Amino acid sequence: MVQKWDIVIVGGGLAGYVAANYLAKTKMSVLLVEKSKEVGGRARTNKIHNQYFNLGPHAFYKKGKAASIVEELGIQLHGNSPQLGGVLVENDIEYAAPFTPSGLISTRLLNWQERIEWVTVMMKISKMETEKVAKLTFEQWVGQTAKSKKVQSLLYGLGRLATYCHAPEKASAKVILSHVKAVLGGVIYVDGGWQTIIDQLQNKAVISGVHVQTHTTVKQITPVNGHLKLTLSKDEEILAKYVICTTGPHELAKMVSEEVSLFADSTAVKGATLDVALSQLPNPKRLFAIGLSDPLYFAVHSNYARLSEDGKSAVLHVFKYHHPDEHIDSKKVQIELEQFLEMLQPGWQRYVITSRYIPQIIVNQRLPQVGDEYKLHRSKTELRGLYIAGDWASPHSILAEGAISSGKQAAEEIIQKEMR
Repeated sequence: MVQKWDIVIVGGGLAGYVAANYLAKTKMSVLLVEKSKEVGGRARTNKIHNQYFNLGPHAFYKKGKAASIVEELGIQLHGNSPQLGGVLVENDIEYAAPFTPSGLISTRLLNWQERIEWVTVMMKISKMETEKVAKLTFEQWVGQTAKSKKVQSLLYGLGRLATYCHAPEKASAKVILSHVKAVLGGVIYVDGGWQTIIDQLQNKAVISGVHVQTHTTVKQITPVNGHLKLTLSKDEEILAKYVICTTGPHELAKMVSEEVSLFADSTAVKGATLDVALSQLPNPKRLFAIGLSDPLYFAVHSNYARLSEDGKSAVLHVFKYHHPDEHIDSKKVQIELEQFLEMLQPGWQRYVITSRYIPQIIVNQRLPQVGDEYKLHRSKTELRGLYIAGDWASPHSILAEGAISSGKQAAEEIIQKEMR
């Protein structure tokens, strides 16, 4: 007998579990399948030598779309917000970051005219309607908005910080600036890592009747007599009235052959991460830094979130934002990250508890470009009954914002269709 489900959700990350929780409130049968042994996707957290490592630096926007959705679902976020400030690094010279009044006054990066321009631009961003820049790339917007090269450099750094995107000449100004606005509203570093969010979503879904099947790959999705047939990894077949696919666009294209061409040629946002746990910080006052001449990031997340069993170690992340067109030399990038960390925390290697280097990590499945939103105005695809969700599937957001909001949207579109 072929198993039949009302809804099958492909992928057990943020998008999949958010969709599952909304659909669990209906009387429809829901199955969630995940190809890995563990759920979570890029939101999972690895426990290594009693240290909690997210897959690179993760920060949850306090005032983004995702925050209201997880609150609606009853998910608790424990942790604290990092203090503003830190340093900027340009050509190996450190400057106070002008993100606070004291930093603005003390920084040697900007002259007085540039400080006034920086404050003016930041006020403009906080009040702007991002829809008005929908036809511009981020580079075009920066060029129109800031005269000073220093202020432009700061804006590019802030854009990378908010979105991990290091391609201002390609990226949508609307998407980048909407995320910058969200970052300016504050972020939370989460106690125990982002796995705690996934675990809560999974527990609530399972208690509500959602079935979860891990270590199961979907090889093919084909239409059959008004339903969708899913062929699984062991050639098992199941039928569903609806499918929500939360994989990336390339995986989706392979599953459905030529039926759905949506973003099959999209470019992923990638970076390199060096995740480190130290018994102590050589320089306890140095907690945050952004590279301006080089696309680099450093932050000590454990100062604001409990990320180890004993709560005593320092868990930090050093990250490089990759440009989509550049060739990646993994060893060279590792040395670059280690040298950046050495500049900020001299002698750090003497205190290492554990560390992990990932040279190429997909941060988001789609680099957001001008006009993408016209292809993503709804979750339904050309294939009847097939819906999409994920970090790439939202017209207005990427990262967790895109994953969580698109998961809710796909679920609501199915619920509305059933009610008609």
